[in-house]
Amino acid sequence: MFSDLRQAGRYLGQAMRLMVGMPDYDAYVTHMQTTHLDKPVMTYAEFFCERQEARYGSGAGKCC
Repeated sequence: MFSDLRQAGRYLGQAMRLMVGMPDYDAYVTHMQTTHLDKPVMTYAEFFCERQEARYGSGAGKCC
């Protein structure tokens, strides 16, 4: 029962982050480690800046 609640909490948290546009770093790391073994995994700061750039474009400047 507790594992079902924990899983539901994870899904809810991920859904809320996606609704407000917050990137999911853990999902990115898992994807990179299972799919793109030949490419380096970005740090959280690099990932966050890349996602911000992808979302808002190169208008005012970079966050990093």
